[in-house]
Amino acid sequence: MNWNTRVTEILGIRYPIIQGGLAYLAYSDLAAAVSNAGGLGQITAMSLGSPELLREEIKKVRKLTRNPFGVNFAIGQHGRPFREFLQVVIEEEVPVVSMTGGNPAPIFDQLEGTAIKKLVLVAARRQAIKAEELGADAVMVVGQEGGGHLGRDDIGTIVLIPQVVDAVSIPVIASGGIGDGRGLMAALSLGAEGIEMGTRFIATKECVHANEVYKQALIEGGESDTVVIKRTLGAPARAIANSWTEKILEIEKNNGGYEELKELISGEANKQYIYNGKVNEGFAWAGQVMGLIKDVPTVAELFNRIISEAEQIRTKWGK
Repeated sequence: MNWNTRVTEILGIRYPIIQGGLAYLAYSDLAAAVSNAGGLGQITAMSLGSPELLREEIKKVRKLTRNPFGVNFAIGQHGRPFREFLQVVIEEEVPVVSMTGGNPAPIFDQLEGTAIKKLVLVAARRQAIKAEELGADAVMVVGQEGGGHLGRDDIGTIVLIPQVVDAVSIPVIASGGIGDGRGLMAALSLGAEGIEMGTRFIATKECVHANEVYKQALIEGGESDTVVIKRTLGAPARAIANSWTEKILEIEKNNGGYEELKELISGEANKQYIYNGKVNEGFAWAGQVMGLIKDVPTVAELFNRIISEAEQIRTKWGK
């Protein structure tokens, strides 16, 4: 079947499926596998230690795939300057840049005059309108079911996507709670022209940096086994519920500020869980879609499954 949408045309990909930025996890192995399967794989830039490490990761992806890929910038979440990292992306002529978690205007300014496509992750209609005004080629819209950082308004994907579709003229990519062919078809029926998945891609064989304990937690957990932390900091984010997140929520409940929380919500605490499998010494991001995750396939197997499910639905609708 024909899977062409404005998203596939803009990005030069076969299927309208994008892999999320996935801090500390989205590197060359996963990005290349997603791009080879027909989607858009991405490298996470700001989790890398230096601009030259990003350059090395870009070169690794190019050895593994000839297909388009992107680099994600989690601006505002790491508190690190990104200009030198972005300059590497420009020099290496990476096809796509995506932006999450902050004001994308400085990145747009630096990319001016390049052919690099610009995607912006938003969690509200007003943010999508602003992204279009700045010159985004498409917006990725995440509902409150998603993992990692979310919007402040607790709007679900099924309500948020049509609102944004009605508000902007650029393509909309749906994110949050999507992990199979049913989710893809639901997103398209809401007016989106593609999907972004994060949590589902963690539970794949090519996400080699994710500890097996983390992947097993995604399989065994349900949609009720996540919690939203960091609300009191104005940066709500969904993680797997465990004793560590209980500590965070208890501090938030008692009006504790950033100084009390900073060690508990740090990148190091995140890595203790996702890299080392120390479930009581850190935290791990995950969306409610973990209730749909039952295995750890290869990326190619996952794509085949998603497209097969979606095509069965299209055939059924056609009747």
